[in-house]
Amino acid sequence: MNLFDHIDPNSLDRREWHLWTLALTVIVILVVGMALLMYPTVFGTQVVFSGHAFREAFFGFCGLSALLVGYLVDRQLLISQLRKQVAEDQKQIRHVRLEASADMLGSLPGIDHFRDRLAMEHRRASSTQQPLSVLAVELTMARNFQEVGEAQTAYGDAAKALTRKLRGQDSIYHFAWGVFGIILPGVNGMSAYRIAERLKEGLHDSSGASSRFSSEVRVFNYPEHAATARELEEAIRGSVQGFPDQKTGDVLPVPAAIAK
Repeated sequence: MNLFDHIDPNSLDRREWHLWTLALTVIVILVVGMALLMYPTVFGTQVVFSGHAFREAFFGFCGLSALLVGYLVDRQLLISQLRKQVAEDQKQIRHVRLEASADMLGSLPGIDHFRDRLAMEHRRASSTQQPLSVLAVELTMARNFQEVGEAQTAYGDAAKALTRKLRGQDSIYHFAWGVFGIILPGVNGMSAYRIAERLKEGLHDSSGASSRFSSEVRVFNYPEHAATARELEEAIRGSVQGFPDQKTGDVLPVPAAIAK
């Protein structure tokens, strides 16, 4: 037995069987020894322990006890190594999730693409007398998830949840931390509200049991709420925090973008 060997998954079952066998053997020997020691007191009969066999049994028991202690120490070292490995794996998983979330958010188009697509879809809707809806999604991180890495991971998961709920002709845009825009061509106001409820359900599931963030989905429709693409954009700007500046395109500093 090597007390400081590396973890071998193939030997874990064998080592556990060895430990249980050794522990049960020591327990049986202790029970038998205790019974022999108590026998004279209980039955009033003197029992003499002597001879070469008893000496061998004594030294054998001492050896088994030392071996049991060694196996217990080995098991504790193994558990310590497993805990360390699990911690490293969890750290690696968090790093991979953070990178995936950053890639997801970075792959989404921004405000310039949103304005171009909104103007194009508005011209198409006005010429064909079709409705056009825009959704503004705003996320607010919980107080116990204020780390930038945690927020980035949560926003990436939210973006994935939103993307899975959209149709092929719909498009999603990332305006700022926790602020997304969605263009729904050919969708009237009533249908847009139903879609918004479906998106909120997906965001709630993505938030998880720990409720990493809360979400707010607002609906804007042409021609119900606005007559032009600029009016739709201004309506979104006035309803959500962190919308990019109209002139420079820079994201305005918003404390609520990470947590309220």
